[in-house]
Amino acid sequence: MDEFSVLLHVIIASILSGLIGYERSKIDKPAGVRTNMLVGGSVALLVALGEVIVIHFRNSGLGGFISMDPTRIIQAIIMGISFIGAGMVLQIEKEKEVKYLTSAATILFASGIGISVALKQYILAVGITIFILFINYLLGLIKKVRKKHIT
Repeated sequence: MDEFSVLLHVIIASILSGLIGYERSKIDKPAGVRTNMLVGGSVALLVALGEVIVIHFRNSGLGGFISMDPTRIIQAIIMGISFIGAGMVLQIEKEKEVKYLTSAATILFASGIGISVALKQYILAVGITIFILFINYLLGLIKKVRKKHIT
């Protein structure tokens, strides 16, 4: 994978993830445009670099001496993103409510979009972006309507 291709993947993943972040920031939720763009883009970069690392060690003749498993990169990404998401979640004891779980889950999906783009699964990445926007917008709208009827 050449450097321009990796750069293009990072940009595509950042833009798609940024669309989800825009929806979050539009309704004043944490993890807005920049955060989602950075997560999606960085994940695309890390997954693409996994391929570059495997090719590099194979071409250098060290491939037989080093155990290479690019899926470990995805595992590390999920762990790191989970840490970011956990830091975003807020429990309000007085109200017995947990806030910002949706924003944390959105960050996790942004990482999935980055992985999809890096693995050249463009239809999947675009489809997931649209699906997440649909979930956040439509279900958010339903929640608002229900809240109005309750109060």
